[in-house]
Amino acid sequence: MAEESGEGLDNADPREENADVAAAGRQRETHMGFLRVLATILFVIALPVALLTTNIRLLANSPLVYDYAFDRYDAEAATGLSRADLDSTAKALRGYFNNGETTFYHTVTEDGLEAPVFNARETRHMEDVKSLIVRVNRVQELTFIYVLGYVVAFFIWAREGSVRQLAGQSLVGLGLGLLAVAGVGVFAAFGFDAAWDRFHGLVFTNDLWRLDPTRDHLIQMFPEPFWRDMTVLMGAMCAAETLIIGVVSAVYLAGSRRERTRLPGAIDVKATTQAA
Repeated sequence: MAEESGEGLDNADPREENADVAAAGRQRETHMGFLRVLATILFVIALPVALLTTNIRLLANSPLVYDYAFDRYDAEAATGLSRADLDSTAKALRGYFNNGETTFYHTVTEDGLEAPVFNARETRHMEDVKSLIVRVNRVQELTFIYVLGYVVAFFIWAREGSVRQLAGQSLVGLGLGLLAVAGVGVFAAFGFDAAWDRFHGLVFTNDLWRLDPTRDHLIQMFPEPFWRDMTVLMGAMCAAETLIIGVVSAVYLAGSRRERTRLPGAIDVKATTQAA
């Protein structure tokens, strides 16, 4: 009897262990499936955000943008400053956006005397602007790294997906980004003043951004029409990049679909020949 009981227990253990292993496997697959879906959603969101923030960072650090502002809106006449002082201020601003200084300080020559280019109100507003730019830069870095990491982890290292899947997911993300850019473009074209005020109300906790164009150099150097131009330019850059990536993805999807439809036929013919 003892031997029979022992044999029964021995026979039962493998089945129970197999059931436990199967349940654990199903649970693990469920968790992995959820993580894959979450990672894909984050990629679809991160891709357009990475493009947008990269363009903002490029424009904020491009000397051509500052030259355009000074030339297009005659900053010398508006501020009474020399072009050399304007150019040195632009260079100092670009350095300020990328260094560890909290307060912007730069001097120019006015009425033959050396003086700070910005008054106290403008200087305090520049601290808010830098804080915003730093946050944009961090978002740009995080999303850019995530997009690259997603491609490496899921489509090269883990081989969890295919290039077709990546192309399709890219199109979805770019489509979302294009809708956002189109919305911004509509505001810029038909209601920029109201949208500009609303934007400042959302991102800043004070009204230091309300400057006087008759005396404040910051708004004289970069008047509101300049920001409308930059919004349009940024939208055009995002649209062009979206178009390029979208066309490449769409062409690949179309070409690989033809390959996938031809492949089964070739295999069937070969298999038939061998069978004969």
